[in-house]
Amino acid sequence: MRAQSELEIRILDMIEPVAAELGLDVVRVRVMGGQTPTLQIMAERPDGTMSVAACAKFSRAISPVLELEDPISTEYHLEVSSPGIDRPLTRVGEFANWVGHEIKVELATPGADGRKRFHGTIVSEIDGIVELNLKDGGEARLAVADMAKATMVLTEKLIQAARAKAPPPGVEEEDEDDIVGGDGEIVGLGEETEEDFDDLEVDSDEDLEESDDGDEDLDDDDKE
Repeated sequence: MRAQSELEIRILDMIEPVAAELGLDVVRVRVMGGQTPTLQIMAERPDGTMSVAACAKFSRAISPVLELEDPISTEYHLEVSSPGIDRPLTRVGEFANWVGHEIKVELATPGADGRKRFHGTIVSEIDGIVELNLKDGGEARLAVADMAKATMVLTEKLIQAARAKAPPPGVEEEDEDDIVGGDGEIVGLGEETEEDFDDLEVDSDEDLEESDDGDEDLDDDDKE
């Protein structure tokens, strides 16, 4: 799920060594849009944090690689960000870090029961199989390899977990100069201050109710 199309896989292969040198993990690569596409790259540190300065530094580091390899022949917009609070989950082993939290999952193809979309709470992840307690009742065991998309649901519990990871307000990155003048746009950071967290809107239980058949659309943040 980190990269879906051949182009995205090629770009991931280009930038992953650069990310590793900076101590970062690439969460997702997406090429979105039409005439002037956006190359969206999400990255984070191994502990799940990411700063504005780290985003800018990563953007600067991968820009020469992208210019040399030229994977997108037309003009495009580079967007480097952290995964944010209601983040996508894209890797085997990652779901185990969020046991007890809600996610929405869409399979690449419908399962044996014809169902493609699921909304539930993560119970466990073992050997790439994720067990969910579903919002509409029952359980599901889904293979990460079969997923087209998995996204965290923004809840108060998730906000509290993100707040616990965030640095104290006023703490700045040592490499502060990297904030200014980075290539591309630096957006979507998940390290808000306490005031930022208080401004977030959380889905109510009513908003999170599924339709009668249990299917519901995922938030289309990719617009692929």
